[in-house]
Amino acid sequence: MATWTPDQPLVEMRDVHKAFGALEVLKGISLNVMKREVICIIGPSGSGKSTLLRCVNALVPIDSGSILVEGQEVNDPRLDKLALRRKVGMVFQQYNLFPHRTALDNIMMAPIHVLKRDKAEVEEQARALIRKVRLEGKEQSYPGELSGGQQQRIAIARSLAMNPDIMLFDEVTAALDPETVKDVLLTIRQLTEEGMTCVIVTHEMGFAREVADRVYFTDRGILVEHGPPKEFFANPRDPRTRQFLDQIL
Repeated sequence: MATWTPDQPLVEMRDVHKAFGALEVLKGISLNVMKREVICIIGPSGSGKSTLLRCVNALVPIDSGSILVEGQEVNDPRLDKLALRRKVGMVFQQYNLFPHRTALDNIMMAPIHVLKRDKAEVEEQARALIRKVRLEGKEQSYPGELSGGQQQRIAIARSLAMNPDIMLFDEVTAALDPETVKDVLLTIRQLTEEGMTCVIVTHEMGFAREVADRVYFTDRGILVEHGPPKEFFANPRDPRTRQFLDQIL
């Protein structure tokens, strides 16, 4: 394994291609994510954004190109996927909580069963994470007793319990009602302010403008353009970017 240092990209993608049958979803994507950087990826539905995140986490294998996470080639057949997913936390549009487990149990399961950590220590951390996502008092609630936004914040806490180096957020507010969206976005904003490296696929343009160091626009599997949010939203260079932003802003 290559020796990785923090002055190198934490995630380095080079000419990544991915097809599902005849449908080419990623057509030569290249981008870097530096430590403590916040990247927002925007674009129309079906433009490859979610697939790109899943490739970083080795949930979807790439067809060609390279994805390095802390110097480790994700496409290496010898890859320890479990070790990768300790470093790379992922939160999905659907919360994927275990319905028969309490909020506290959902957060504690992976550190105990996967990392084999001490139960008392894990519980202390899990309670601290519940406070962090502002859900004190919900420790013994089951997912069915929580709103969608509360479930999503527990899902974020569950991912943080593995102490990842980077967090991937895949349209985590898409299934939520407007009332609860702001609570989830506030939780993510706090993480970015604390220096967590984040890659966020989102339709929330105001949020992207506020938290991102760089915004990337994808369309039909291609990275069309990117830049700092102020410049990106004020002066998009590519006609496709301008058209997309005109439709949603």
